[in-house]
Amino acid sequence: MIKSFFAKIYANIVSKQVYAWANDPINTQDKVFKELIAEASKTRFGRDHNFPSIGSYEDYKAQVPIRDYEGLKPYVEAVKNGDSDVLWKGKPLYFAKTSGTTSGAKYIPISKESMPYQIAAAKEALLLYIAETGKADFVDGKMIFLQGSPVIDATDKIKTGRLSGIVAHYVPKYLQKNRLPSWEANCIDDWETKVNAIVEETVVEDMRLISGIPSWVQMYFEKLIDKEGKKVSEIFPNFNLFVYGGVNYEPYRQNMETLIGKKVDSIELFPASEGFFAYQDKQRKTSESDKGMLLLLNSGIFYEFIPADKFFDDSPERISIKDVKVGVNYVLIISTNAGLWSYNIGDTIAFTSIKPYRIVVTGRIKHFISAFGEHVIGKEVEESIQLASQGTTIQIKEFTVAPQVNPVEGELPYHEWFIEFENEPEDLADFSKKIDLEMQRQNSYYFDLIQGNILQQLKISIVEKNGFDHYMKSVGKLGGQNKIPRLANDRKIADQLKKIV
Repeated sequence: MIKSFFAKIYANIVSKQVYAWANDPINTQDKVFKELIAEASKTRFGRDHNFPSIGSYEDYKAQVPIRDYEGLKPYVEAVKNGDSDVLWKGKPLYFAKTSGTTSGAKYIPISKESMPYQIAAAKEALLLYIAETGKADFVDGKMIFLQGSPVIDATDKIKTGRLSGIVAHYVPKYLQKNRLPSWEANCIDDWETKVNAIVEETVVEDMRLISGIPSWVQMYFEKLIDKEGKKVSEIFPNFNLFVYGGVNYEPYRQNMETLIGKKVDSIELFPASEGFFAYQDKQRKTSESDKGMLLLLNSGIFYEFIPADKFFDDSPERISIKDVKVGVNYVLIISTNAGLWSYNIGDTIAFTSIKPYRIVVTGRIKHFISAFGEHVIGKEVEESIQLASQGTTIQIKEFTVAPQVNPVEGELPYHEWFIEFENEPEDLADFSKKIDLEMQRQNSYYFDLIQGNILQQLKISIVEKNGFDHYMKSVGKLGGQNKIPRLANDRKIADQLKKIV
């Protein structure tokens, strides 16, 4: 009770601080931009790109090109070899190790300046929730975050680990007693063994806040129910807040609420190894502008945006926050106080509001389907399956989509949807038609291809129970922060899933 009392007072203070910079966005970003350039002007990257001569954003665009990890890699390798003042002053505190590039693992620097923002953002999201709703009881109970191992490798010149593992070392002392799982359980490498251990530790506790990627929390809930034979809300009667990030929750929501046995509040976060970019600041959504997550303009990150449909042009337009428009799909580009400069993190976003600036994540610039010029993105497939399921008993556990460009002779090509159901539709053909009509409504290119008999209606392949888990395990990506791509322009995943439909 004491913690929750003081949490409410603190929450109101932090809320006022957050909306002070949120209501002065242009000046806030301008200040961040100038500080970044000044602090890095004497680094190797700053000298290579003549930072001392940069007086405006136009100067910066002219001198600093857009890069992905491969473009930044020579500088990262210099840091790994022990050099100082390369991308940012001094040396990083950590490298956050992630997978996914053509050359293997990525090593994303985290500096002593950027680390506090990684911690503060998640705390702010919870405090803004308390300030808006007045609900603070969760701080008096147990909390869990399903995450990767907190073990950090200190054998190299820079300590290295997964972001979630690094952040685990910064949990405030006043929350340590509330936090689960134990260090021992959190360090288990095998994901299924780890979740089983977490079930054993938590099943007898007063869990009030549960956090993690929805697909992996779903697995945790299923194992809880298998063990106890009860809904999650019966096992944890005081559980009322789910915090998530990494993927859109909406396709999972109906199934999750069935597992829980009631509706619970949820907070969406947008963290990454490269920075903590946004969090949901509103529970009550009285208008479209209340939807989405508040873009963190005061967190040592300068943002640029490129219209996604122009991204692969020879010289795509780059704009700052003052020129963005609501509803346009943008590639997110960042420059940070850890030494990432005009860095493409690969995510696409759209603004739901510019007073203040709120965003939704629409997908990945590399995760799309355009085998026939349809330009389908993650947001469209997620919303289509969600809307087609509304008002039905259909429950989706997981899904992904791929083009079929070589159908059987006599058939038109189509999009193949691989879906693992918790509760299957009574009429699969009707469900397929509903999704297809939603896709046509959302994507005019897809509409034209269907109407022009270039593509036929999508087809659904039902994946066997736990099939996606089996696939992820087969490629060494079961658990942690890994997730299934919603769509791909090739059939690498689809061909593997074909074996388990």
